[in-house]
Amino acid sequence: MRLSEFWVRMEDHFGVGYARSVARDHVLARLGGRTVEQAIAAGEPAKQVWRAVCDEFEIPARKR
Repeated sequence: MRLSEFWVRMEDHFGVGYARSVARDHVLARLGGRTVEQAIAAGEPAKQVWRAVCDEFEIPARKR
């Protein structure tokens, strides 16, 4: 998954403004206690980060 696709999915699910807030502020245990932004900056693959977001927020399978 490309990073641009990751952001499209985040904005589709959370909305344009809230997606960035979630990425900046919400700490995910599955990402080692990091935020989405921190995990991406550390080089985690976008697909892995998206899966962590899906699990954390119980995103329906059709959007995964």
